[in-house]
Amino acid sequence: MEEQATVVFRNVGQVYFPETRVECHYSIASEHPWSPNDWIGLFPVGWSSVKDYHTYTWALVPEGYTAGADVNSCALFHSFYLPRPGPTEYQFVYVAEGGEVCGRSRNFTFCSPKPLDELETMKEERGEEEEEGDGDEEEMLLSRLEDSMKEQEGVRLQLQRSQREQEMQMNKHKVAREEWECERAAMQREISQLTKNLGCNSDKLRTMEGKHKDVKETGASLSSELSRLRSEREEGEQRIRALEEDVRVLSASNVETDAVLGRMKERVKKMCDQIKHEEEKRKSAQAEHQAARAEVRALRERLVAGERTAEALRRELAELSLLQGSTHGELHQTRLQAARFTLQLSEQDLLLREARASWALEQDACRHTAQEDQDKLQQLSLEVQSTEEWLRDERLEREKLEIELGRERDCNRVMLGDARREAQELKAQLRTVQKEREQWDAEKRNEKEQHLDSEEEGDEAGMLSKLIAPVVLR
Repeated sequence: MEEQATVVFRNVGQVYFPETRVECHYSIASEHPWSPNDWIGLFPVGWSSVKDYHTYTWALVPEGYTAGADVNSCALFHSFYLPRPGPTEYQFVYVAEGGEVCGRSRNFTFCSPKPLDELETMKEERGEEEEEGDGDEEEMLLSRLEDSMKEQEGVRLQLQRSQREQEMQMNKHKVAREEWECERAAMQREISQLTKNLGCNSDKLRTMEGKHKDVKETGASLSSELSRLRSEREEGEQRIRALEEDVRVLSASNVETDAVLGRMKERVKKMCDQIKHEEEKRKSAQAEHQAARAEVRALRERLVAGERTAEALRRELAELSLLQGSTHGELHQTRLQAARFTLQLSEQDLLLREARASWALEQDACRHTAQEDQDKLQQLSLEVQSTEEWLRDERLEREKLEIELGRERDCNRVMLGDARREAQELKAQLRTVQKEREQWDAEKRNEKEQHLDSEEEGDEAGMLSKLIAPVVLR
């Protein structure tokens, strides 16, 4: 394990008494970043792992500590946790948060005080003084020596009693230490378990905080989604109202269109009747025309017969020209009759021409009227067909809009129900997270109270050892 000399221990003694608390002075260099998880351990010399400590204490934050500056500090080891007197050498070791060794002290031991050695030293000094003293003072010195011997005997007896009491105290201390070791092991197990639980609770708390953050984000997204759904719902309702207004307008326009269609149908019916009447008139005109043609044919036949008669009369006139004298009166009458026949023929021809011209004009007028009526009828049929198609499209569009409106309403109901359920679930999760956080805070407070109680017990044990040590020395 590579050491970093960033912590130096100061004023470390060679011998410490386990009945009193031990102060450990040290200096932290500016290169070492102090952490609240740093600790100082009391290790036997020859240790191989940071887990081989006899006892340890936390390296509390030094007074006026600022990162990047040298600082001095002190840690206390209570007598209740110190090792027994013996030849085993120990040393202080500063361990950082990650398990790195940042500094070691020199070796030292723990031993009990020896008042008998001091007493023998005093006796030798007094003996030398007696040898150098005068003979007159010999008796006084002997008496003093006897008194001192008596006092020494009393001190020895008192020392034996104190040693017996000390052995009893040591036995009690041994029993108490064994009990304390058991309690310490149990507390260490409990602390390890609590540390694990704290880690688990910290992980749970971080998980819950993440979940809480996710819940907040989800709640914000759900609220925005809900506002968006509400705005979409309002837009849908506005569209529905607009569509209902369009449906009412379409219904009114359908009524008007039906009325116009009825009027157009009546007009078409009247035009059909008029066309039938014109057709009957045309047929009657054709019949009259045929009759006129028959009459013309009869007139032509009469004309041909008249021409034949005129030719016969001419022949007769040629025959009778010879008989001019005798038949002069008959010729004059025949000429008059031929002129009359010619005049009648011209009149009949004129009438025939006038009848042909009027019949042609009437036929053209009937044809033009029939064509216009046919065009109007086709135009009206096209308009009726387009109107029916437009009405059919409007009905289909209205049905589609009604179906879409129903779907949007159902979708809005479903989404609103889902949003409410998710909001309720998020509230329940938030309450659970708050309860778990309150439980974790309560457990943390209990751990702090237990730690303070253990420190108070250690301070009381140190005070008791301080009170007992002077009695033992006396």
